[in-house]
Amino acid sequence: MDEQTFQSEILRARTYRELGERPAYWTGYERGLRRGFYGECFGTDQEHELWLTLEADGDAICRERGLGYRDGLVMATA
Repeated sequence: MDEQTFQSEILRARTYRELGERPAYWTGYERGLRRGFYGECFGTDQEHELWLTLEADGDAICRERGLGYRDGLVMATA
């Protein structure tokens, strides 16, 4: 992913979050984008592992964050 696409995706995530469209999902998505784009320079390995496990959490908000994180990570590394 190039810088322009990264910035565009960050803006998209922020816009949808501010509009109230699945805000937890877009919070996770933005974080996943940053981890995928910056790699190990963004967040610790422990934080990364935690975010990857949120999808399986019983709490709906945590699950949404985890789904968003995975999707953002995949988008940034595709």
